[in-house]
Amino acid sequence: MRLYDTFSRSLVELPAAPGPVRMYFCGPTVYARAHIGNARPFVVGMWLRSWLRSRGYDAQLVHNITDINDKIYEAAPGASAGLAARATVWYLEDTADLGLGMPDHLPQATECVPQIVAFIEELVAADHAYASGGDVYFRVASFPEYGRLSGQKPDQVEQGEEPSALKEDARDFALWKANKPETEDTWWDSPWGRGRPGWHIECSVMAEEIYGPAFEIHGGGLDLVFPHHENEVAQSRALGHPFAGIWAHNGMLRFTGEKMSKSSGNVATIRETIDEWGREAVLVFFLTASWRKPIDFSPETMAQAAARRDTLRNAFTLEPAAHDESGWEAFAAALEDDFDTPAALAVLHEWASTRQLELLRRGLAVFGLESLAERRDAPPEVAELARRRAQARGARDFEASDRLRDELAALGWQMRDEPGGGYTLVHDA
Repeated sequence: MRLYDTFSRSLVELPAAPGPVRMYFCGPTVYARAHIGNARPFVVGMWLRSWLRSRGYDAQLVHNITDINDKIYEAAPGASAGLAARATVWYLEDTADLGLGMPDHLPQATECVPQIVAFIEELVAADHAYASGGDVYFRVASFPEYGRLSGQKPDQVEQGEEPSALKEDARDFALWKANKPETEDTWWDSPWGRGRPGWHIECSVMAEEIYGPAFEIHGGGLDLVFPHHENEVAQSRALGHPFAGIWAHNGMLRFTGEKMSKSSGNVATIRETIDEWGREAVLVFFLTASWRKPIDFSPETMAQAAARRDTLRNAFTLEPAAHDESGWEAFAAALEDDFDTPAALAVLHEWASTRQLELLRRGLAVFGLESLAERRDAPPEVAELARRRAQARGARDFEASDRLRDELAALGWQMRDEPGGGYTLVHDA
């Protein structure tokens, strides 16, 4: 299987099965209800794990939760711990409702502070970091490869942090931040005084705590390439740790053409989207675009995804055709080549139209959509209406036929007429 690697800017072969393939995907910063864009790296990671396991790989997934961060302190000055705890529960509830199961590990930054302090001490001892006024900063000049992941030129780097006279170099970034007691209610002791970790060091430590100094895939949104992932590379490789072999960055979700973000206010939450459209439509929506390309979220694109969902579900109201196992290879080839979900979705629709229901059931299960394969038998009152409509149609009583068709529609069923007077009942999911 091949995946696109941001670091090498090329397709890279995964190790042969059984691997292992250990994946770390950056999760949310928990300070509000997660928006639907936050679901994309979760979904991509869970789908990759599902597919790899189905192909005989020993695949594992870590999806972290950032519960120490400036955004949390800003959202709830003096009460950040309570907000982070509530938002963590919301996130776990909402992602569970996507019906994909959960990652193998869900580490939280607050659980790893002693390990983070120890990691920073190693960087200071190796002269890759320095303490200044209660803060600790990574010395970018000490790592010549800085900028390779993102393509940034080191002399033009801007970290996006607040300017600080405590830095030796404006490019340097915070590993540890001194406590601001007026706004920050959480702090930990360290050799540099009371404080808390910087954002970037949290992920390096959480990944290495679970997988060790080298693992196969690091994923996350494209917006994390710089500075977050660039700084993860620097922190870990400065100590000689190989860290991630492949950097897999999913494209951003755009709300009517613009990137979705809490800060700009143009958001729909995971919870709202599932409640309005159903989890299956959400998953089909994510299937419609390549994992590393942008995807546009709107009522129109969600309605299209819901219609695709219904087409796939309604295939299971039909009688299956003779099984043709050879069709599986087209589906597998799509996913083996950079996890091409639009091509795989096209194969699913082909199976639906040709009534290859066993293949369709297997393919849907890869994406957590096996519930679409639950056959729906019409209740007795619907079956009776359909029988009477077929009878009216056969008698060319089109007024009665149309009236009975509308009664079926009101109950959520369509009656598809077939040559010779036959018909199929299809439920409007």
